[in-house]
Amino acid sequence: MESATAVTLTLDLPGWPGHLAGQHVDVRLTAEDGYSTQRSYSIASAPNGRSLDLTVQRTSGGEVSPYLVDELVPGDRLELRGPVGGWFVWRQQQTEPILLVAGGSGLVPLMCMVRAREAAGSRAPFRLLCAARTPSDLLYRSELRQGAPGLDTTYLYSREAPADSPRPPGRIAPEDLVRSGWPPDFEPTCYVCGPTAFVEKTAAYLVLLGHAPERVRTERFG
Repeated sequence: MESATAVTLTLDLPGWPGHLAGQHVDVRLTAEDGYSTQRSYSIASAPNGRSLDLTVQRTSGGEVSPYLVDELVPGDRLELRGPVGGWFVWRQQQTEPILLVAGGSGLVPLMCMVRAREAAGSRAPFRLLCAARTPSDLLYRSELRQGAPGLDTTYLYSREAPADSPRPPGRIAPEDLVRSGWPPDFEPTCYVCGPTAFVEKTAAYLVLLGHAPERVRTERFG
């Protein structure tokens, strides 16, 4: 379990064509009576051509995530479509500074970028800003604590922060992006992912701070 409500699934995919960091797949479930439903899930693992990881957050009232989190067992088969997406991606040829801003489970595709950077041996400087409600809601806690060369990580908590947190609980604000992001004149590419309201507000803050709109890439859900 990544948290009390999230798990990471590793899928073996013979013949998988590979993916770019930031892409997603569509997962389709079909019941015995023929009813089917599908949801999109971001890929969490760096490309390796053999398998992929999906981190799934259980959604109350959802049709797909409760099954994936609570009922799926090793050996079960899933129907996938993908990989999907070509704009919200990081490529190893990119050398400019990168700012990643995640709200909740929006961390998943950004973590894929972090892992892809490390796997590729890239020296592009990364700064990761993770926003979560409480420390227990933060995904990939142990991996992020280990850190990586060239990766700076900052945590923001909206409801409850650890006692040693330098910042009190609260929603993301422009000063957080100034303190933990890149100056606009460094011309970073900014990736923002999370709930719609979080993404729209954060993207607006970045543009207000002087970042070029075309360098702010967003992916939203909910």
